[in-house]
Amino acid sequence: MRVLVVGAAGQLGRELLRVLPGATTVPLTRADVDLRDTAALRARVAELRPAVVVNVAADNRVDEAERDPREAVAVNAVAPGALADACADAGAFLVHFSTDYVFDGRAHRPYTEDDTPGPLGAYARSKHEGERRVGALPRHAIVRVAGLYAAGGSRGKGGSFVDRILARARAGEPLRVVTDQRTAPTWARDVAVAVARLLPRLVAGDAPAGVYHVTNAGDCSWHEFASAALALAGIDRPVEAITSADLGAPAPRPAYSILANTRLAALGEPPLRSWHAALAEYLAGAR
Repeated sequence: MRVLVVGAAGQLGRELLRVLPGATTVPLTRADVDLRDTAALRARVAELRPAVVVNVAADNRVDEAERDPREAVAVNAVAPGALADACADAGAFLVHFSTDYVFDGRAHRPYTEDDTPGPLGAYARSKHEGERRVGALPRHAIVRVAGLYAAGGSRGKGGSFVDRILARARAGEPLRVVTDQRTAPTWARDVAVAVARLLPRLVAGDAPAGVYHVTNAGDCSWHEFASAALALAGIDRPVEAITSADLGAPAPRPAYSILANTRLAALGEPPLRSWHAALAEYLAGAR
């Protein structure tokens, strides 16, 4: 089963390449094809004829998208639509990754896969539109994740949140992190393992098409997450708790974006471990 990983150089793409069979997995990076060139993207899928396309490519520069959404729309909405068309032509199954940011954060309990999205900002709207376009393909899965981190992190953000916090602490810089946004921080490696296990069931039809939430268990504020990372790394530095208003970021973020992994549970798939346990292993050197 040939699997094409689009966005293979990103943090989640790199983790997927660790766990998918190397002999039948084809990485596709920005150097191979420009996602904004939809004709070239469709031609590459037609040339490779994969059984599965896994799209982990994204423009996740949230604040930049608020200033100018064109790049986010091209990568997060138009390109997934082109991939869906290419998969329809090739008879391939499409796994597309999305985000907790498609929700408005006004809920008081974890969002399930059946909850109606309500994106707040330009980035979130581009991701929601990508979901809509992929959803028109019968053989698809949309995997929503949250608070991703991994070795090397996201290039668009200058590395992962964890590594940026540790680097700033070691450099003696002041640490100010929001306390009024709650998420489920998730190690990309745990997502990759869960998706690799689920993939054969999706392709065989043993697992239904549609939306899946895949996050580490539990939740915390970004301030709690930063404090835990410092404690686990043995760094004794204070972290100032601030509000989103204090931060003054251009793009709105959901105040509460916990995702309930209900469909994984319904399939009998093992739940992902707690975010704290995953973070501890990550910081112990399992890079």
